[in-house]
Amino acid sequence: MEKLREVEGRAIPFGRKNIDTDVIIPARWLKTISRDGLGEGAFESVRANEPDNPFDSEEFAGAPILIAGDNFGCGSSREHAAWALLDLGIRAVIAPSFSDIFAGNAFKNGILTVELPQAAIDRLLEVAETDTISIDLDAQTVTTPFQDRYTFEIDAFRKHCLMEGLDEVGMTLSRDGAISDYESGIRNEKPWLARGTGIAA
Repeated sequence: MEKLREVEGRAIPFGRKNIDTDVIIPARWLKTISRDGLGEGAFESVRANEPDNPFDSEEFAGAPILIAGDNFGCGSSREHAAWALLDLGIRAVIAPSFSDIFAGNAFKNGILTVELPQAAIDRLLEVAETDTISIDLDAQTVTTPFQDRYTFEIDAFRKHCLMEGLDEVGMTLSRDGAISDYESGIRNEKPWLARGTGIAA
């Protein structure tokens, strides 16, 4: 997982409420176990029915931020929704609130979810039409070129993992020394527990 400390660039001004994971990535795309190429199916129904949608606009191509509405990521628990956003180039989503499961999946895949009040979202949607937006995870702020500055809360553990680029596998590997010490101790102090396992002497 890539380290995430700052995200700066254009933001896709979507802003719609109650966008479920089937809108983010339709069920027909769930046959794959690969994360590659899912960006093609991201927001497929929006793209098909709205010719002027921001996802197909050259102006927002490669934008690393998505500004969404309340209850973003509701519906099914499909992790493919986070994969699709990543493949689309999204590293952070700003919204008034998120589905808990979606927020968890986003975090595990290195996407920052930022909760801000609706008034802040409305202002950011306005700025996003013409200018860039900056997110500083260390300072926990969202800023614009017009001196707008919004602070957000984030769980300390999630912040640490995102800033250091640690997913669940990375967290385990970072404790390799402690795990090895524990296994050695078990092997020496309680050899009967280790018998028949990979840590047996």
